[in-house]
Parts: sequence; C-alpha cells; structure tokens
Amino acid sequence: MYHIYILKSSKNKKYYIGYTDNLERRLKEHNSGKSKFTRTDRPWSLFYHEESDSERKAILRERQIKSWKSRKMIEKLKFK
Repeated sequence: MYHIYILKSSKNKKYYIGYTDNLERRLKEHNSGKSKFTRTDRPWSLFYHEESDSERKAILRERQIKSWKSRKMIEKLKFK
C-alpha cells in the first residue's frame, strides 16, 4: 500500500506533497531533518493523506496534486 500525503509546516504554513510506502516513518524523517527539502520548515504535521494500491498510481496522483499550484485546491482536499 502506498500513501500520497500532504504535510503542513507549523513554522510558516507551507505545504509539502509526497508519496511513500510507510507514512509513519516518512513523517519522522521529515521532522528529524533527514529530508533536505523540509529541514528548514520543521515541525511538520500530516494535513492530508490518501491510499493507493500501486506505486505508479501514487506517483501520478502526487504529480496531479503538485500541478495544481494552489493553496485553495490543496485545502479543499481536507474537507472532501
């Protein structure tokens, strides 16, 4: 099982979108500074996530969400 996730920075309200096969581990990595893209904006909390049965589908969904480039569109996911 794969997870498409959106993290929100408590520091500056930025979003980070990604996918993983282990959501708990990945969130810990983001908050411990192991990811260079999220290191400076810690702490991160899980804002949204959805599951996918294949890595390919997860990648496509992650790309779709990233292509929106709109905070409003991302925030609408939370309330679906």
